[in-house]
Amino acid sequence: MKISDVRAITVSVPLEAPLRHSNGAHWGRFVRTLVEVITDDGFVGLGEMGGGGESAEAAIRGLKPYLLGHDPMDQEALRFKLANPTASLYNNRLQLLAAIEFACLDIAGKRLGCPVYQLLGGKLRDRVPFASYLFFRFPNPEGAGEVRTIDQLVDHALHLKQEFGFATHKLKGGVYPPEYELECYRALAAAMPGDRLRLDANAAWSLAESLRMAEGITGLTNDYLEDPIWGLNGMRQVRRRSTVLLATNTVVVNFEQLVANLRDPAVDVVLLDTTFWGGIRACAKAAAIADVFQLPVGVHSSGELGVQMATMLHLGAIMPNLTYAADAHYHQLRDDVITGGKFGYQDGAIEVPSGPGLGVTLDADRVGYYAECFRELGGYPYDRDPSRAGWYPLVPNQSWADPEDQTVPDMPWRPVKGGV
Repeated sequence: MKISDVRAITVSVPLEAPLRHSNGAHWGRFVRTLVEVITDDGFVGLGEMGGGGESAEAAIRGLKPYLLGHDPMDQEALRFKLANPTASLYNNRLQLLAAIEFACLDIAGKRLGCPVYQLLGGKLRDRVPFASYLFFRFPNPEGAGEVRTIDQLVDHALHLKQEFGFATHKLKGGVYPPEYELECYRALAAAMPGDRLRLDANAAWSLAESLRMAEGITGLTNDYLEDPIWGLNGMRQVRRRSTVLLATNTVVVNFEQLVANLRDPAVDVVLLDTTFWGGIRACAKAAAIADVFQLPVGVHSSGELGVQMATMLHLGAIMPNLTYAADAHYHQLRDDVITGGKFGYQDGAIEVPSGPGLGVTLDADRVGYYAECFRELGGYPYDRDPSRAGWYPLVPNQSWADPEDQTVPDMPWRPVKGGV
């Protein structure tokens, strides 16, 4: 069995409403690149990566000379072929490697007739619990979905709790002044007593702001405070002066940083992302190292469709030290590109796919429709706020959005396939 071809196509799938974050916004849709790896004996494996367009698709096509004739079962060789650590100084291919690795693991599972989690040692849980992911949101073009005020945020969280069964809730901060976001966070705690909470500022705060916020949430039912400040040393300073656990998906994203954090702790929880780390296998290795040192891990979300969600589920299934509910943007999506539509939640959890490989297939009609959506709408600048012309993010942030500003930016939009 050898790789005979690789294909990539960009899709644009609508969100319930545009999502705001410290770096800018998701402008009402996720743009993702779907990858197919094809073998000479007819197997097709699926991968996914963030972003898209000609440059992303060309990057995938550019890997053909490395992939043609390669046995997709040879995972370690694939890692060095595509993302040799010294060569990657000049052409960082970790996210490309991740998309190809997903597809090759999918092929391996299909060939052997087993789910990916069995290739990685077997599952420890049948379902992976998830946190609600709460964003400040612009209203969508239909005039619905805004989350700006405290009441809107609490109502949104309670709706998600009722619909999906979430018992853990994560607020994406770093958008409005920290004092306002602290009010929001405290209101969530009051509205859902006994539920777990977490707050992520995307490293937007200064040291002083981070310490004030850590003090302000002390005593609530916190899982952790995620990336309040940028850098390992910044996180160390906050950790040494507060009692709230710290988590990261930004400053421990490779093995060298993981070891540095073990030697001189800066964070208490490492959030593993199957894309950022270069694949499911790299995350599993990192989780195993963390487990030896009793360092809990979580599953991070980088804005997934169904293919990457499947990788998150297989990863979540195998890790003994998955101490916290996983993150996912997934419930913010209005549709998906996989056969059967979106994965379903039950009591805040999603069942791990049990079919061969990743356990998902693509819905050709949906892929075609959302590929056409991308060709019509194009991409969007993730690091810009569509309501604030000329604004760009600084670290730490020195220009917060105004929670009283009701400006509704004009953003391109297309309906969900079938008008759902």
